[in-house]
Formats: sequence, C-alpha cells, structure tokens
Amino acid sequence: MKKKGLELNDLTVQELSDKLQEERSSLTKLRFSHTVSPIENPMQLRQKRKEVARILTELRKRELANTAGK
Repeated sequence: MKKKGLELNDLTVQELSDKLQEERSSLTKLRFSHTVSPIENPMQLRQKRKEVARILTELRKRELANTAGK
C-alpha cells in the first residue's frame, strides 16, 4: 500500500487532476457494467474507490501545504 502513496507524491498537481478524472470515469464504467451484469471481481469497485480517495487526499494535502506556506 505504501507504494501507491509514493507514486502519487511524484506526480504534479495537473497530473493528479488528470489521473483523478481518469479513475472516476473508470469507476463509473465499472459501476455500469456491474449493474448490467455482475463483474467477475466485485473487489475492483472497492479498489477504484480507494484509488480515487488516495488521489483526492494527496490533492487536499498539497492544497493545505500551499495555503500554510503563504
């Protein structure tokens, strides 16, 4: 799990925003496909949600660091 955080630390804010948009659209597609016919591994939904949360957390952490630095 630590590896995910380190990977996000290396990205810029713009790259994080792009990745967030990509993960959210992927999660939406996964939800729709799961609604129509159950997906093979429903844990994928949880993993995608957690990945979105990790990205949002990193963006918020940077936002707070930026405002504290001013």
